[in-house]
Amino acid sequence: MIARISMHYKYPVVSAFFRRSFISTHQKRMLSTAAAKERVCLVGSGNWGSVVGKIIGQNVLKHSNQFEPEVRLWVFEEIFKGEKLTTLINREHENPKYLPGHKLGANIKATSDLYEACQDATVLVFVLPHQFVRGVCDKMMGRISPNAKAISLIKGLEINADGVTLFSEEISRRLGINVASLSGANIANEVAEEKFCETTIGCRTSGRDGELFLNLFNTPYFRVNVINDTAGVELCGALKNVVAVGAGLSDGLGYGSNTKAAIVRRGLLEMRKFGQTFLGDVVQTDTFFESCGVADLLTTCMGGRNRKVAEAFARTGKPIDVLEQELLNGQKLQGTLTAKEVNEFLSARNMVNDFPLFTTVYRIIYEGLETEAIVRDI
Repeated sequence: MIARISMHYKYPVVSAFFRRSFISTHQKRMLSTAAAKERVCLVGSGNWGSVVGKIIGQNVLKHSNQFEPEVRLWVFEEIFKGEKLTTLINREHENPKYLPGHKLGANIKATSDLYEACQDATVLVFVLPHQFVRGVCDKMMGRISPNAKAISLIKGLEINADGVTLFSEEISRRLGINVASLSGANIANEVAEEKFCETTIGCRTSGRDGELFLNLFNTPYFRVNVINDTAGVELCGALKNVVAVGAGLSDGLGYGSNTKAAIVRRGLLEMRKFGQTFLGDVVQTDTFFESCGVADLLTTCMGGRNRKVAEAFARTGKPIDVLEQELLNGQKLQGTLTAKEVNEFLSARNMVNDFPLFTTVYRIIYEGLETEAIVRDI
């Protein structure tokens, strides 16, 4: 998924929007006496979406007093080895294209019909490329339960000169529901193999909804911590990719562990400064020490595509788009795109000098600044 950033609002105004959204939804729930079980719809079926489907499929059965057993999985239909991907998932109980070798559970029902997938859903789990969010949400309007809630697993923000938009806020605005966020040091294939890790859920309504999402995601190997800082969780998921590009440049220059550690530390400080400067007090300092913060930052700077391609850039001097073709089969890097968008945002506010690491990464990738500046200019 491409992590992107934009700000179409002044954040205090958005905070007020969320307060109004919460009050409205909370009042509706208080007025409702229905004791129906939650019906889950998983929106997205790529690698990470399939891993999450495996977890959710098990947990709805474990918490059968709270959830309906069937989990609907919306799949962007593809032909794989001569058959529809939905047909293969429903027959084999596995996503052979994006997560081969891992069973999803017979209670996962794949469909390419978005209307069918989200019909009467009370819990929506968004795990799809960011560019589809608006269109998918618009098609969902009027199809979901009025008491629905959602969680976004989309790592990143949208950033441009005007401001920053959280994807949880965009989903909430379009569907009129409360939206939480999940992010952490969660390499998909390691989670699928049930190797222990942690993750962070940001949930403004951290009481009842926080408990619901905890039951939906927490396992002995996928340990969940619920906090009330949705904005901070999403911010970390995007900005850590810029820092990972800096770490990769350092690796490509052969600078060693000490230098990388310095870049990671400075990157963490700039991530926190960005959040607290532009999103205000809603971004909490403690969030940067959660799995979504320092842990995800460390994982991304030690491995991952952003570090890998940046290292190759420093070693070979090849353009990023060429390396994306060679190393990522044409997929786009999150970190370089985010660096460009952050620079556009900071330039509009004459603040590029206040974020030297973010700015240096941008100038090396896009303006031809010598790679050695990654330590000289930060």
